[in-house]
Amino acid sequence: MDLSLDRPEGYLFVRRVGAHSITLIDRELSSSFLLAPDRAVENWPVEAVGTLEAGHVDALLALQPELVILGTGERQVFPAAAFMAGFLRKNIGIEVMDNAAAARTYNLLAGEGRRVVAGFILPNG
Repeated sequence: MDLSLDRPEGYLFVRRVGAHSITLIDRELSSSFLLAPDRAVENWPVEAVGTLEAGHVDALLALQPELVILGTGERQVFPAAAFMAGFLRKNIGIEVMDNAAAARTYNLLAGEGRRVVAGFILPNG
């Protein structure tokens, strides 16, 4: 059987998820970031779900998503209702999951050509 690497073209994708880092294509990131199919925004100033504020909603919406995926670290942790409401008021769906599930879901949707934006929360240290 012939095996070959099928590398997605045309969008940024997550290759690996670790406890304290995520690898985008071939670049390892160790601080929280935002990811859209066409760009990554590094150093998103979020260290924990409990620190999410309205300004963080604006940063995600600036990437013009049709759907937002929030990766909350090694475990799924839901943010405050006020944070979630910021997306619902704009008719943008938001799903909350652990980083590994968020990466899989992002890769699938981006591969389908959807305008998905993911926010990945990574702890410092």
